[in-house]
Amino acid sequence: MGRLLWCFIIVGILLSLQCFNLVSLTMWPFGKEIVYGDDMFSLLVNVIWIVSFGLEIAVSNLIIGHLLCITIIGIPFGKQFFKLAQLSLMPFGAQVAVC
Repeated sequence: MGRLLWCFIIVGILLSLQCFNLVSLTMWPFGKEIVYGDDMFSLLVNVIWIVSFGLEIAVSNLIIGHLLCITIIGIPFGKQFFKLAQLSLMPFGAQVAVC
């Protein structure tokens, strides 16, 4: 719902597109990888993202990933949370690719 609300603001369209990236990895995490491009604009926007939203989201995903890795059954899910933490820390310029 929040990603649709971001689309009403011109600047928010960039944020909403990255939220769709996060959702695609969250819904179907297995068999996907994150591929980063080389773009200076993406680096600048990622720095702003880290300061405003990204650090809290990445830390929470890392904590959940570590908690899931305590059990043998949770290890694959913990690995996916680590992948999600990487994407949530720097989502701009990243593409979710199928392996």
